[in-house]
Amino acid sequence: MVSLDSAPLRHPFVSDFASVAVPLPGDGFLASSALAMFAALALAVVIAHRTSFGANVYAIGGDKTSAALMGVPMRRTMVMIYGLAGLYSALGGIIYALYTSSGYPLAGSGNELSAIAAVVLGGTLLTGGVGLVVGALFGGMIMGLIATLINFNGSLNGAWIIISSGVLLFVFIVMQRALVGSLTPRTAN
Repeated sequence: MVSLDSAPLRHPFVSDFASVAVPLPGDGFLASSALAMFAALALAVVIAHRTSFGANVYAIGGDKTSAALMGVPMRRTMVMIYGLAGLYSALGGIIYALYTSSGYPLAGSGNELSAIAAVVLGGTLLTGGVGLVVGALFGGMIMGLIATLINFNGSLNGAWIIISSGVLLFVFIVMQRALVGSLTPRTAN
């Protein structure tokens, strides 16, 4: 990093991007950043559920050994997964920079727990192979609702958002562990 200072973005495209909005009933609107994220979500759903690459990702997440035995191209699929993760990370950074009209190198630091909690709340098993892309959206909406409720309460500080994320993540991990444990066939000795 060259600097930790926030750099303002002063380009006509930034103001044009911020001015795009789709009106919703009841004085609401969808901003251009939300529209871009919905487009990225739609692309991710198509990739995950309508392509052989998506099927390969689910197979590897379910069981690497079985996926390799089924003929899934492991290395190529793993490289494509990391490439897609990089693409979506870059897109998220660009949209965030356009949304705030500035570039800040530490923006989003510390949001890892919230991202994992949103995905787990959305129904993705941490053991892999089970989950939906749209589930992560609903998990993120639940996390946003909790953050909004804590902020509007007024008597709680922002640390409670992180605490609630951690508690929810812990509860869902325990629930997933119990679910996976109850579905695993037991062998008789």
